[in-house]
Amino acid sequence: MQGYQLTFFTQQTRLHGALTIAEWLTAEAKKLGISGVTVTAAQSGYGRDGKLHSAHFFDLAAQPMEVTMAVTTEKSDLLFEKIAAERLKIFYVKTPIEFGVTGEE
Repeated sequence: MQGYQLTFFTQQTRLHGALTIAEWLTAEAKKLGISGVTVTAAQSGYGRDGKLHSAHFFDLAAQPMEVTMAVTTEKSDLLFEKIAAERLKIFYVKTPIEFGVTGEE
């Protein structure tokens, strides 16, 4: 299949309602029928604000998070429409890809 790899970058502390941004993206992807999402906790990083965000032993609140998924063009459009409707500002990378599952005919 042709589509996109979407990677969203956020922090453990960023919320939308009662959910973290990572949880919200995962839940919305599932509602849209996106077949898989990977959430990765990073050790450290800095964003547009130039501030270093890192996971400390006693405080994981500022821990950087990545949410990655492989999606069709249609699912990508639907997800970005939902993000826009919710007025969320999330940094992302959208890369054209070919994806599938090995061993299937």
